Amino acid sequence: MNIRITKEFDFEAAHALDGYEGKCKDIHGHSYHLKITLIGEPSKDVLLSDCGMVVDFGEIKSIVRDHVYENFDHRLLLRNDSRFKGLEKNNERIRYVNYQPTCENMLIEIVGMVQKCLQGKIILHSAFLRETANSYAEWFSSDNK
Repeated sequence: MNIRITKEFDFEAAHALDGYEGKCKDIHGHSYHLKITLIGEPSKDVLLSDCGMVVDFGEIKSIVRDHVYENFDHRLLLRNDSRFKGLEKNNERIRYVNYQPTCENMLIEIVGMVQKCLQGKIILHSAFLRETANSYAEWFSSDNK
C-alpha cells in the first residue's frame, strides 16, 4: 500500500525577470514556501530503523538543504543574459541560470534536483512552490508521464 508523505520548507530569494514588462522586471525578493511530497510503500523490515517509513523525513530535509537551499536560499537569481550582469563582482550570492527565473521555472529545477536524489521505489509525487501569499506553482508526476 502506497503512502504519500510531505515535508515543507521556507527560503528567501530574489530575482528579476528580464524582458518582462511588469513590476517583476526589476530585482525584488520573495519568501518562498516549498512542499515536497513523495509516494512509496512504508518499509516492513522490523530489523531496520526506518521500519514503517516511506523515507525518513530527515533524508528529505538533507536533499533540500544540500541542493535546493544551496542553489536558491538567500540568492539573487538572474538569467544568464541579464541586464544586471556584473553585480556578482560585489555580491557572491548571485546565481545565473539558463532560464527565466519565474516561480514555475524554479520549481522545474527543484523537481529535477529532488528526483536525482531519490532511490528505490520512492517517487516524487508532487512539488509546490509558493512565491507570494496568493501565488504559487505546482508540479505533479501524473501530469508529466
